Amino acid sequence: MTTLDRYILRGLIVNYVIAIAVMISMYVLLDVFFNMDEFTENAGSVLVNMASFYGSRVFLYFAQLSGVITLFACLITLARMRRQNELIAVLASGISLYRVAAPVVAFALTTSVLWYVDSEVVIPSIANKLARRHDDAMGRNTFSVRFLRAANNDLLSADRYVPDDEMLKRMAVLRRGPKGELLSIIEAEEARWEVDPALPEGGRWHLERGVERFRPDLADAAGRAERELVEYYETDLDPQSIETRQSSRWMHYLSTRRLTMLANSLEGEARRQADEQRYARFTTPLINLLMLFLGLPFILDRLPGSLLVAGGKALFTCGLCFLLTFMVQNFRAEGSLSTLPAWAPVILFTPVAVVLMDRLRT
Repeated sequence: MTTLDRYILRGLIVNYVIAIAVMISMYVLLDVFFNMDEFTENAGSVLVNMASFYGSRVFLYFAQLSGVITLFACLITLARMRRQNELIAVLASGISLYRVAAPVVAFALTTSVLWYVDSEVVIPSIANKLARRHDDAMGRNTFSVRFLRAANNDLLSADRYVPDDEMLKRMAVLRRGPKGELLSIIEAEEARWEVDPALPEGGRWHLERGVERFRPDLADAAGRAERELVEYYETDLDPQSIETRQSSRWMHYLSTRRLTMLANSLEGEARRQADEQRYARFTTPLINLLMLFLGLPFILDRLPGSLLVAGGKALFTCGLCFLLTFMVQNFRAEGSLSTLPAWAPVILFTPVAVVLMDRLRT
């Protein structure tokens, strides 16, 4: 690492921290402005409720804004160097502008690793908190559970779920075969989650007065009673999963591993949504890097010119890519084209980025 690399990286880190603070603060302030009245509906202090709600959501905001934050940090750092004529001094020493861009690209790759850790580790671990509404920031409100689908194709329902006690009241489970055929029904007055690290899912539901009723033909074929007492029910639908699935965007909070497992157990529209989210995890860091390559050629220029005009062109081009990404993510494709929305920005803007970088005057 040369002196020039350290100098550029120092500026990148400072501007990156500033960009994180400014953009996430603006995101939070706008959300508070539109939802302040909902926080007052919670029991307890409004400030405590807000801190609980946004304390977890900053990680979600970072995942959503990571590419834009990196882009602004890189462009501002290079724009300052250009404004102070430092790029001219670099070129006069025989250093290519491509070499100047090298630490910038390396920094962008590092921030992509931060995005990956945030999306694959941090967000899935706090998914239940991200699913909460503004008027339930502490996650204490009870709610009904209606036909949540487990990985083994079971459907779980309950009259009420009590988050504080991790308890289901009047639980019913429809146990189904691989083709959706009904095998049995499990019913219980109450079900409490018991943690057990030895189990695959880390725990199980302890049933109070649990009963499993089998289909008569299946019970006769297996030589057992149609009605049996059941003490435990093992499933991947733990308390965190039940809370998470109350959000319409719950798939956005899952890790790629869980999305893959989910896609393999689903069919139809639900499977298509899981596949879309899974492919988006691969294309999002590529799109973030692509936006950087779209903006760099406008700022890294050895010829004199208006920095304001160059910055405007860079923001317009990158904004077009960002807008297209947002639009296609809400586009629904069927069949073999289901992965197109995730890859469309990469396919369309990669040739543009290659042409712009190739025309860079070094």
